[in-house]
Amino acid sequence: MSFSTLLGVAVAMMFVSAILFVIFGQVTVRKLRKNPETRDELGIEFISGWDVFNVAGALALPKAITRRIKRNSISMGMGQGFEADPDILYKHTTVFDRVLARVFYTLYIFSGLGGIILVLLNWFGVFD
Repeated sequence: MSFSTLLGVAVAMMFVSAILFVIFGQVTVRKLRKNPETRDELGIEFISGWDVFNVAGALALPKAITRRIKRNSISMGMGQGFEADPDILYKHTTVFDRVLARVFYTLYIFSGLGGIILVLLNWFGVFD
């Protein structure tokens, strides 16, 4: 396969993940923001919409990894750390929300890493 074909696949995956970002934010994260129990457990929001990535990461990663991250994280006071609390999120989300989070987060990670790897391989002359 050529570089342009592989990069086109990565860009298509990025486009789908952008659409899923909006859907996941409107369907799941909006519901979690309105709930008083989960409002302060969505992690720190560096920029607008960053809590969508926090929630998707907490729901998409295996529980063992999220527990380790939670155990080693820095608390920001009032119980809020840098990342979302997966235990509370699992209580307040449905199976559809978790599947949507996993699909979105997986596409987001693989499309971003795939694009970076392809550009680096092209820079090193692999596709010449």
